[in-house]
Amino acid sequence: MTEVPAITTTTQGLHPGLTRRQISMMGLGGAIGAGLFVGSGEAISIAGPAVLVSYLVAGTIVILVMSMLAEMVAARPSSGAFSSFAQRAMGRSAGSAVGWLYWIQLVVVIAAEATGAAGIVQGWTPGFPAWAWVLVFVAALTAVNLFGVRNYGRFEFWFAAIKVFAIIAFLIVGACAILGLIPNVPAVGVGNLVAHGGFAPHGITGIAAALLIVVFAFGGTEVVAIAAAESDDPANNIRRIVREVMVRILIFYMGSIFVIVAVLPWDAKDVKAGPFSAVLATLHLPGVDLLMSAIVVLALLSAMNANIYGASRMVYSLGERGLAPLAAIRTSAKGVPYVAVLASVAFGFVSVIINWAIPQDVLTLLLNIVGSTVLVIWTATAISQIILRRRADRDGEAMPMRMWGFPVLSWACLVLLAVIIALAMIDQKARLQLLLTIGLTAVLLVVARLTRGSSRPGVPRALTEQHPPTR
Repeated sequence: MTEVPAITTTTQGLHPGLTRRQISMMGLGGAIGAGLFVGSGEAISIAGPAVLVSYLVAGTIVILVMSMLAEMVAARPSSGAFSSFAQRAMGRSAGSAVGWLYWIQLVVVIAAEATGAAGIVQGWTPGFPAWAWVLVFVAALTAVNLFGVRNYGRFEFWFAAIKVFAIIAFLIVGACAILGLIPNVPAVGVGNLVAHGGFAPHGITGIAAALLIVVFAFGGTEVVAIAAAESDDPANNIRRIVREVMVRILIFYMGSIFVIVAVLPWDAKDVKAGPFSAVLATLHLPGVDLLMSAIVVLALLSAMNANIYGASRMVYSLGERGLAPLAAIRTSAKGVPYVAVLASVAFGFVSVIINWAIPQDVLTLLLNIVGSTVLVIWTATAISQIILRRRADRDGEAMPMRMWGFPVLSWACLVLLAVIIALAMIDQKARLQLLLTIGLTAVLLVVARLTRGSSRPGVPRALTEQHPPTR
């Protein structure tokens, strides 16, 4: 079939415009959200102080996954990141399923984050309904993502920086409380780490149950692999970006959780409801509730902003590879894939209606839809890296970056992910989420398989078949 070079007339391509610092902040912005500020309280109530072990295990998995991503991005930067790598490693169907699964996850999470932020802000403005705030947030951040990648990068940098500064301030205040450096507040020390039933009051079962919650909190770091494709030097930037993001996230997560379980008894009622506010409240700081509420709102909106970016670039990449409608690769004069952005926020606008209809149940409903998708995406990433690294070594391909400890650490990551999946199958709530995710993935694979023979006019074969043979 004759191929029409329509891409040259319908798209202008993405414009590199992100700096290394901006992408680092995007990684932090995507990962430091409700999972840390709110979800950590639930994990602490399950595992007690031993939740630190849960965070350490989850953090180790994230470091390994990001290291594998960095190796692949350095070799072949792509706005499709792990989706394009899955396609090269396992074929067209795998690449399509992983990409669409990630896009669906982010589309739902965008709506959930807007809903969570709206619920908090609505408490400040009783006369303004939550659904209206969802509309304001989705519309505002849609506009930000349509301005151009340079402006988006600046906006997200300062957006994420605010909550990073807040966490740093929390760590400093918490350390002062532990050491007794706050006037009129006795030193709390670290006795709470072993009091109230010991370090692990619920044993290994509690640590495992908390791990199911904690692992999802780290979701969002993948956006740096997507954003690297729009930086000025992807191969060199990705190495430093991954190192910076991983170190900072571990410090912020582990440090914050340590402060919480050291300052307060793990079974305190306020810890589960709002661990950060509970810590600051014990220090008798004025206005603490309003301050933490504002920080959580910023955290949600920052993560939402990063997720709109990640979702739009993923569907753009799917369009480039012939796995999404051709309209997905249309870009503005500023290099913004505006159709992809609008498609990615469409469900956010639909969630306005859902918030109006069932305001009490919408957040739980949305989060349950995508509860386990991160496990599938990380597993696909690890499998892709093992295949592509062995292929490169076999062919003598030069690689700008090689993951240390291959293949032992890559297989270790897969084993850890398999353990978490097994734990999820034991837990009733997590099992339902995982089965729904597996079912959705199977459907996406079947759809990709059924459409593999279809040709799409205007898409060069080089874009749709990145590494033969496809399956």
